[in-house]
Amino acid sequence: MSQECGDGPGALSGRPGVSIGETLARERQRAGLTITQVSLRTRIRETVIRGIERDDFSACGGNFYARGHIRSIGRVIGIDPEPLVQEFDAMHGGAPAPISAVTAFEPEHPVPFRERRAPNWSAAMALALALVVIYGVFQVFSGDSAHRTARQVAGSPELGVASPAPTRTQRAEDPVAVAPRKNVQLAVQARRNTWLSVQGDKGRELFSGTLRPGQSREWTAKKKISIIIGNSSGVRLTVNGKNLGTPDQNGGVVRLSFTPDDPDAA
Repeated sequence: MSQECGDGPGALSGRPGVSIGETLARERQRAGLTITQVSLRTRIRETVIRGIERDDFSACGGNFYARGHIRSIGRVIGIDPEPLVQEFDAMHGGAPAPISAVTAFEPEHPVPFRERRAPNWSAAMALALALVVIYGVFQVFSGDSAHRTARQVAGSPELGVASPAPTRTQRAEDPVAVAPRKNVQLAVQARRNTWLSVQGDKGRELFSGTLRPGQSREWTAKKKISIIIGNSSGVRLTVNGKNLGTPDQNGGVVRLSFTPDDPDAA
């Protein structure tokens, strides 16, 4: 029975050629980087990097995170990580099976968004009825006043004709209906090195990589944007123009999804 996060040191030693860990170690040295420097740039602990370079993935926390670590390390040392990820999948039972969007992007840590309340239809209907009554009374009295004024003008010897009833013009303070938002917009600003995976409608990949401190990216989709954040304390989120701040001050991986209706209006 295969283990979830690799088979420990030497799991790839029986393969011909160079293993994943040996490749990463060799290319890191060729790039002139130490394990400490790679750790600072990827936010991966040094002990985990040392284990990966020995083909020991047991400290990764699962195959999903092992793949992410391989990609992050590969990009930092300047190589294409995808062949190594494919090799990892071949050694550990293949790529993960597709899962539902609800399962994949349900937050591991609750995000303090305001809970959406169900509309109070009874109160809305009562308010609408009151407005109809007030409008009807206003129309009755305003109609009588206009009619009397017309008769007086018709009997005036100077004019002899009735002037048209005054029309009501829209005032600046009249309410204007707000059109519903047609898409969802997500902006991410990095405070620390943070790995992100962003998907749009129908799971289309919008971004996968690492943002460095001070960098920011924006994405737009029609119905939904989903994001996996490798270091939730290292970014600030803005959704549909509203600043949501940092998802989780304690850090760790967070999965979130947003629609055009998010977040709720304050």
